[in-house]
Amino acid sequence: MAGGLTLLAGQSTGMAGLAALALATPLALFGGLYSVLLGHGVFRPGTFGPVGLYWMAAFPVSRLAQEILAPTGGLVEGVGPFLAYQAMIALGFAIGFLWMHERAMPHWLMRRAGDNPLAKELLEKYLRFARVVSARKSARKGGR
Repeated sequence: MAGGLTLLAGQSTGMAGLAALALATPLALFGGLYSVLLGHGVFRPGTFGPVGLYWMAAFPVSRLAQEILAPTGGLVEGVGPFLAYQAMIALGFAIGFLWMHERAMPHWLMRRAGDNPLAKELLEKYLRFARVVSARKSARKGGR
């Protein structure tokens, strides 16, 4: 998206590639760190609050890195307002990230669980979470 929007703004292809890479790299690093923290029990599947707070810090840092490496004039008002605005946007990003992560991660864990005890343990957490959600849905349907 960053590269496409940069192209739409009339920038060169090189600048669009730089903008995309400058945002994708820190987001990928923070996404990987989230997965590591999830594996070590800092986060739990199905919880949004802690993930929202995590991305309220990580997303603005990622955007600041992008703005420094591929400037678009976003820092004209100053770093404080820029970071505050990015923190607000981060909650929307966190929703999308969590939705995508919770749909992709279990499939990856199923492939890795045979030879990785941490992946097996995390997969079991996802399965327990899925059973809880399923039981809640069943209870709601049965209560009507």
